[in-house]
Amino acid sequence: MEQTALRPKPMPGQEPDAAAPATEAGPARPRPRAARRRGRRLVKALFAAFLGALLVLSGIGLGAVGATVAGTGGVLGPRGWHKPSPPEPSPSAAAPVPAAVALGVQVMDAGKPGALVVGIHVPGPGHTAGLERGDLLLVFGTTRIDTAADLARAVARARPGSEVRLTVRHRGGGYQQLTVVPAVVT
Repeated sequence: MEQTALRPKPMPGQEPDAAAPATEAGPARPRPRAARRRGRRLVKALFAAFLGALLVLSGIGLGAVGATVAGTGGVLGPRGWHKPSPPEPSPSAAAPVPAAVALGVQVMDAGKPGALVVGIHVPGPGHTAGLERGDLLLVFGTTRIDTAADLARAVARARPGSEVRLTVRHRGGGYQQLTVVPAVVT
């Protein structure tokens, strides 16, 4: 009776009855599928390189053509190239634009009443007043601040150059009243 469990398994690519072991150069029998696989990989790589070069060259060509066509002032719409009609002047365009007032801070909603200071413009009115990142703005003048939008509306109503009192809770927990002078955004 044979004991097949103790017999070693043949290496992949070798026949079980092969008497000649594999040489150092490679297996005893050539592997035709490996050569086909290498050939397919090479063809795929060459095709990808060709396609990439074609896309780059056509992109450069399309860019030059697009710049030339765009210089004519036409617009590409669903029905082809056409000249856009000039915009009609709006009544608000003739009126002077009011100056925008700013504190020079970036705020966001804190999830609780107040606007959390996340950025300060240096130099700016907020920096001059002593605001720091992490401060929570609670009151602007006589207006209670519940959200960042409330602060934006209150600052927009303020007169540039006039002093306004701020109530601030610092990151450490202490409250402070500061005086800020809103400035005109240029």
